[in-house]
Amino acid sequence: MLLTRKSNAAGGSTSARVSSGLSSSLAGSLARALPTMDRRGFLKRSGIGIGAGIAAVQVGLIQKAKAADGKAAGADGRKVEVRRTVCTHCSVGCASDAIVENGVWVRQEPVFDSPINLGAHCAKGAALREHGHGEHRLKYPMKLVNGKYQRISWDEALNEISARMLSIKKASGPDSVFFVGSSKHNNEQSALLRKFVSFFGTNNTDHQARICHSTTVAGVANTWGYGAMTNSYNDMQNSKAALYIGSNAAEAHPVSMLHMLHAKENGTKMIVVDPRFTRTAAKADQYIRIRSGTDIPFLWGLLYHIFKNGWEDKKYINDRVYGMDKVREEVMTWTPEKVEEACGVPEAEMYKAAETMAKNRPSTLVWCMGQTQHSIGNAMVRASCIVQLALGNIGVSGGGANIFRGHDNVQGATDVGPNPDSLPGYYGLAAGSWKHWCAVWGVDYEWVKKQYVSQEMMEKSGTTVSRWVDAVLEKSEHIDQDNTVKAMVFWGHAPNSQTRGLDMKKAFDKLDLLVVIDPYPSATAAMAAMKVDGQELNPNRAVYLLPAATQFETSGSVTASNRSLQWREKVIEPLFESRTDHMIMYQLAQKLGFGKELVAKIKLVPGKGGMMEPEPESMLEEINRGSWTIGYTGQSPLRLKAHMRNMQMFDVKTLRCKSGKDAETGYDLSGDYFGLPWPCYGTPELKHPGSPNLYDTSKSMMDGGGNFRANFGVEKDGVNLLAEDGSCSKGSEITTGYPEFDHILLKKLGWWDDLTEAEKKAAEGKNWKTDLSGGIQRVCMQVHGVHPWGNAKARAVVWNFPDGVPLHREPIYGTRPDLVAKYPTHDDKKAFWRMPTLYKSLQQKNVEEKLYEKFPIILTSGRLVEYEGGGEETRSNPWLAELQQENFVEINPKAASARGIRNNDYVVVSTPTGARLKVRALVTQRVGEDTAFIPFHFSGWWQGKDMIDSYPEGAHPIVRGEAVNTATTYGYDSVTMMQETKTTICNIEKWA
Repeated sequence: MLLTRKSNAAGGSTSARVSSGLSSSLAGSLARALPTMDRRGFLKRSGIGIGAGIAAVQVGLIQKAKAADGKAAGADGRKVEVRRTVCTHCSVGCASDAIVENGVWVRQEPVFDSPINLGAHCAKGAALREHGHGEHRLKYPMKLVNGKYQRISWDEALNEISARMLSIKKASGPDSVFFVGSSKHNNEQSALLRKFVSFFGTNNTDHQARICHSTTVAGVANTWGYGAMTNSYNDMQNSKAALYIGSNAAEAHPVSMLHMLHAKENGTKMIVVDPRFTRTAAKADQYIRIRSGTDIPFLWGLLYHIFKNGWEDKKYINDRVYGMDKVREEVMTWTPEKVEEACGVPEAEMYKAAETMAKNRPSTLVWCMGQTQHSIGNAMVRASCIVQLALGNIGVSGGGANIFRGHDNVQGATDVGPNPDSLPGYYGLAAGSWKHWCAVWGVDYEWVKKQYVSQEMMEKSGTTVSRWVDAVLEKSEHIDQDNTVKAMVFWGHAPNSQTRGLDMKKAFDKLDLLVVIDPYPSATAAMAAMKVDGQELNPNRAVYLLPAATQFETSGSVTASNRSLQWREKVIEPLFESRTDHMIMYQLAQKLGFGKELVAKIKLVPGKGGMMEPEPESMLEEINRGSWTIGYTGQSPLRLKAHMRNMQMFDVKTLRCKSGKDAETGYDLSGDYFGLPWPCYGTPELKHPGSPNLYDTSKSMMDGGGNFRANFGVEKDGVNLLAEDGSCSKGSEITTGYPEFDHILLKKLGWWDDLTEAEKKAAEGKNWKTDLSGGIQRVCMQVHGVHPWGNAKARAVVWNFPDGVPLHREPIYGTRPDLVAKYPTHDDKKAFWRMPTLYKSLQQKNVEEKLYEKFPIILTSGRLVEYEGGGEETRSNPWLAELQQENFVEINPKAASARGIRNNDYVVVSTPTGARLKVRALVTQRVGEDTAFIPFHFSGWWQGKDMIDSYPEGAHPIVRGEAVNTATTYGYDSVTMMQETKTTICNIEKWA
C-alpha cells in the first residue's frame, strides 16, 4: 500500500515552503522541463490548479505571517516548523517531512522531491509520527525487583550499572561483557559504540547485520572487493531483466517496488524465485518455486544453460574474472535432472529463466535474507555473484547485485559500527588498524591495549550476536576466552529476531547483569522477567531498562541500502525521561572511567536538560577523518545537509545533480550523486561525487567510476589476479591491472612529488587506507585517474572459504535424508568465532533419529509489510497494529486437510527444540505442500501464554504473539556465523 498526498502548485511539497531548517530550494520548480514524466513529476504537476489549494488546506499550513525568527506562523499565530527526516524502518531511505507545531510533531508528508521515494510511503512510513510520540514507549529508567519492573532515577541506574560492569570486568575480564548494538543507531552512534566497546576492552560486540546480511558482506567482499549493494533501486529502472531470489520486496521494501514497476512499464522482465508465492511474485513475469535452501542448485542450473548455449560474456570473464573455469567444471555437473531433484524446478523453467537473463541485458539480480540466512549462506551469495559475473552484469548500469538490506541503517552500522571482527571502515583488528584509529580518535594506542586482557585478545575477533547464548551457557573451557559471558547489554536489538528461543531464555536467567537500552522495551524485558517452569533465575542477577530517544529526537546520518547517506534533522526533543543513545554512551563512559577518551576529538554540546552530549556533526567528521577504506571521508555534514535541502536537483534514474547550488551555503552540487554513495573518496574538499554503481569502468574515477579491488594479492598459483590490459576506468593513466597504492608504489611511479609537502609528511610509510591526509587518494584519482585500491579481477573462486567454488550442502535440519547422503554439510568446528560449532555430527544425528518423519514440513520465515524487525515498535503503533492483529502460519490446503485444520483455526507448530507455538492457521496455496511460513515480527506470547504481565506497566506492545524464533533450530553459516532461519522442520496440528 503506497500512501501519497498532493503537493502545492508553487513547486515542491507544502512542507518545504514553511521550513526554516531547510532552504527554499527544497521546493524546486515545476517550470523546469522534465526529460520523462516520472512519478515525482506527475505528482507535482497534478497539484496545479484546484489541487494546490486542497493540498494546502489538507496539511493546515496556509500562512498568516512570517515569524521574526524565520519560523512560519500558522493562521492562529502558532509556530510551525518542518523537519526533514528519514524513515526508521527498512533500508530504502524514504524521506519524510515532519510538521512540528510549538514543539509537538503533529503530522507528516512524504517528500515528493526525494529521488528515492518519489513522494511515496508504505504503511510503516506513513505511521512514523506515532513512533516518536508513542504512548507505549519506555518512559523512565526501571529495574527488575521481585519479578516486577520498578521506576528508578537515571543516577541510580547509571551508578548501579557501571558498578556492576566494573565488578564483572575485574572478576571475570572484559570479555565477560557482551554489547549488542543497533542497526537503528545512526552512523555517528554506531561508530561511537564501537569506540566505547574498544575502550571497555573487548571485541565482544555485534549487531543485527550478523543475522541479516553478514553472509552477503563476506561473500560479496571476497568476490570483488566491497560487501555492499553495487547499484541502486533507481538504477533498476535501467534493467532489462531482474531476478529476485529470496526477496519479497513488495512487503519487505515496498517503496523499492516503485522503481521496478517503472522498469516493467518500459518492458523489463521480472523473475521471482521463492518457496512462497509472495506479493512480489504476483508482479513477476515468471514465478519459480524452489525448495527452501536450494539456491545453489537453482543458480548452477541457470548457469548450466548459460554456459551450454554460449550466453556468457567471454571477454568480460577473460578481462575481469579469476577462476570461472573452475566454476564451470562444477556447474556442468548440475544437469537438469540433478537440478530438478534438488530444488524441484523442471528443465523448461530453468531454461526460460536463463534465456531471459541472458537475452535481456543488462540484467540485475536481487537477493535478501531468503538467501543469506542459511548454514551455507556465504556460498549462496557467491553463487549469485558468479551468475552476474558470467553475464558481465557487474559494474554496469541496469545490472549489478542489488542486495536489499533490512533495518534503516544496517548498512551504515555494518560499515562503521560495532562489528566483532573489525574497527570502523572494516579495518580489521591488526595492530596497524588499531594504531590508525587511535590516531583518529586522539588516544594513545598503548592505553587502549591496556584495557584488553592481552594484545592477543585485542586482535582476536569477538563472539557473534548469533552465539551469545552459547557464550553464556557453554562451559568456559570450551570458549576461546577467559570466562563465559556474565553480562549482556542490549542496545536497540530485539532478541526475538534470533534463533533458539528456548535456549535464549535459559541464558537470560543465568546472567549476572542484563541492561536493555531502547525506546520501546523489546522482548528482552519480558523474557527476563518471565518465570518458566524448570528454569532457575540467578539470585544475584540485576536487570535494568534505560529509555533511549528515537532517531526522531536527534540528528545524524543514515546510510540506505544503495550506499547513499542522508542527514536527519531532529524533529522533536527527547520525550519523557529518554536520552539520546550518544548521551547515554558518554555518561556511562564517564562512570566507567573513559569519558574523556571517548570524546577526545569530538565536540560536546548541551543536550536534554542542559546535559552535555557529543555533537553529531563532530562525530560524523571523525568518521570522515578515519574511514578511508570505504570512502566515508567525503560525506561531510555540510555536503549531506545541502543534498537534503535540494533533493529536487537530483535525477530519479541516475541520482545525479546536473547543476545547481545550495542557496544557504553556496555549495555547488553539480555532478554529485544523491547522498554521495560510498565510496566517496578523499577529503570533502576534493569533491568526489560518490559512486552510484560500483566497479563501473565506463566512468572516470572522479566521475564515480571504478574497477574491482586488488584486495587478494597479485597472483595465485602462478595465475595473475590483476585485470587485463584495457580493462580500467575511463581516463586512467595505467591501462593494465595494478596493485593497491602505498607510498612505495607512488615513489616508483614518480608520482611522489605530486603530493604537497604536508601530504608527503603524512603519507610517508602509509598506504591509501592509512594516509590521514588523503594525499595518496587525491594524487591517484584527481591527478592520474587511477583507483587507489588497485585494479584486479573479481574472484569466482575464493580460496580462503571452506568451499572455494560454492557447493550445495543440505541444511542441518531437513526433510530429505536421501539428499543429505549426496550433499552433506561441513565437518564440526572446534574454535570458530570463539565457539565450538556443530555441523555434520548434528545433521547425521537428525537423520538417524528420523526427525524428518516426526517433523515433515519445512518451516521458513519472513516479513510483513505492516511490521519491522522484532516488531516491538511497530506492534506498539495503533495504526499498524490494526492491520495485523495476530501471528499466523501459512499452510498448504493439502497439508491442512490431512491434519483436519481449517482456515483461522488455532494450531500448534512444534519443532525438534521442544517448542510449541500457538498461532492461527492461514490455509493458502502461497506455500507448497511441504512448506510452512511464519512471519518473524512477533513476540509477547510464550508457547501459548500471553506474557503481558512480564512487561513494564504501560510499555507493552498492543499486538503480541508467538515468536517464530522461539522454535527455530541450531545452524550457523560456515564463515560468518549467520543463523539458519529459512530452513528448519516442524509439524503442525490443531491446538487442543
